[in-house]
Amino acid sequence: MKGEFIRNESLFRNWVSAGEDAERGDVRVFPAEPGRYHLYVSYACPWAHRTLIYRVLKGLEDVISVSVVHPLMPPESWVFCEYPGSTRDHIHGFDRLNQLYELAAPGYDGLVSVPVLYDKHRATIVNNESSEIIRMLDSEFDAWGRSDVDFYPRSLRAEIDDINKLVYESVNNGVYRAGFATTQEAYEEAYNHLFATLDELEARLSRQRYLVGRQLTEADWRLFPTLIRFNAVYYSHFKCNKRRLTDYPNLWGYTRDLYQTPGVASTVNMDHIKRHYFGSHKSLNPSGIVPKGPEPDFNMPHCRGQIENKLCA
Repeated sequence: MKGEFIRNESLFRNWVSAGEDAERGDVRVFPAEPGRYHLYVSYACPWAHRTLIYRVLKGLEDVISVSVVHPLMPPESWVFCEYPGSTRDHIHGFDRLNQLYELAAPGYDGLVSVPVLYDKHRATIVNNESSEIIRMLDSEFDAWGRSDVDFYPRSLRAEIDDINKLVYESVNNGVYRAGFATTQEAYEEAYNHLFATLDELEARLSRQRYLVGRQLTEADWRLFPTLIRFNAVYYSHFKCNKRRLTDYPNLWGYTRDLYQTPGVASTVNMDHIKRHYFGSHKSLNPSGIVPKGPEPDFNMPHCRGQIENKLCA
């Protein structure tokens, strides 16, 4: 469709495995080892946010190190410079993330994105696709992390995959398709799909605490980063303004439930989120002014533990 936002494909798609280091067709397989891998992330980016959540919930803080870019993103690359919550590049001391891409693939001139899973031993990028990185964090480092936590259990995989597909197309990427559309038709199509899906998820969460079954799964952690940003960014900045997250009783309670999961709040940096979106997208916000609000209270009681008994609205 004319004017539709098209997301670039991630180009580094290799794998870390607890099995043997080997080659599998076009996919290089790297051995899982503590201290070998490093994550490059932005607190602002919802895709990178997934990996930070998994790093915390799988108990991998001492296994996989991390560097955090500055929230503002110049057109050519994320950068490393002083800002509260940001860090230097702990591995190479680079000023710009595109230097890391150039190191891994000399002559690289593609999109410089986060997250990046980097191998310190081979000095190369293993993977920059968030959906694959979280699968590795979930399963391949259990010898050093929390092996009792499994967000992609075999018995639920088909249902998780179905929900992931719906949520990615209409919600995770849907807000971007609305925000970066350049025609009215493309914007309205994305907008309509987004809110139809949010309505569907609201109904689903009126019957159950989590998206799939009675436990936290990958489906929840793929949806959460978009929901946590919805009122602050997507509602106004991306013109997704039919309803706020707080207008959906079940989605709002669900978001607070996930936010209050031990460790998750530490991965949410609303200053970085707002400063990135409102300060980096000059075509949408030429002034670069960052709004002060809104200020939803993610620590309010959520009552989601009693959802099956209908004890809370």
